[in-house]
Amino acid sequence: MSGRPPVEIDTSSPHPARMYDWYLGGKDNYPVDDAMGRQMLALDPRVPVMARVNRAFMHRSTRWLARNGVRQFLDIGTGIPTEPNLHQIAQEVAPDARVVYCDNDPIVLAHAAALLRGTPEGRTEYLQADVRDPDAVMEGARKVLDFGRPVALSLIALLHFVSDEDGAHDLVRRLTAELSSGSYLVVTHATGDFTPEESKAATEKLKAAGVPLALRSREEFTRFFDGFDLVDPGVEVPHQWHPELGDPVPGQDDGVIPGYGAVARKV
Repeated sequence: MSGRPPVEIDTSSPHPARMYDWYLGGKDNYPVDDAMGRQMLALDPRVPVMARVNRAFMHRSTRWLARNGVRQFLDIGTGIPTEPNLHQIAQEVAPDARVVYCDNDPIVLAHAAALLRGTPEGRTEYLQADVRDPDAVMEGARKVLDFGRPVALSLIALLHFVSDEDGAHDLVRRLTAELSSGSYLVVTHATGDFTPEESKAATEKLKAAGVPLALRSREEFTRFFDGFDLVDPGVEVPHQWHPELGDPVPGQDDGVIPGYGAVARKV
């Protein structure tokens, strides 16, 4: 890490990774993230619960994948580290697991040293890149992962920040085209299906602050898995996907959490 250039962090506008950290009660955010987070809370006070539900889904899906033989993980949009992180879950089950984290926010780079404490048997690395540049993501990931063997690609609470203009579905197809048969795609995504008025207001507020938000329908979400076989129970509200693999999140049963989650295997 000592050879990296100084990290330059833009604090003039909110960033999804830092807002996510704020929702989770973290300290690695700025007043602009706090202000936007409070605006989101005013629209829907369950937003912090949604963040924790997404994090818990990541824990359960990673545990399921590791128990089912997956030993390589590529987590794009990893966000600011919280414990336990994906590599800790995977390497607890399989100490030889290899994990590559990827994010475009320099503040995540500033905390990358915390991500690199994996097991001696495995490997844990961090890559600064943007999902909108899949070639750069895959070029960096190939230095650690063997794409001739199965890889679990995780896109947790990320794609709703990628607009249709940026070609979210095309980006996922380009990323998954690199994956071998037997690989997995793991996605959670916010939706406006359950709360259309609040969702429209949230989209407008974030757009005004320079943060895109694309709240896709169940049908649009399911399209991300074209060419994959969905793992039971298929597309679900995130906290209802294999709840037996983790502890419940406080507040998650207070109404519907407006999002979807799924894991699918490449044919």
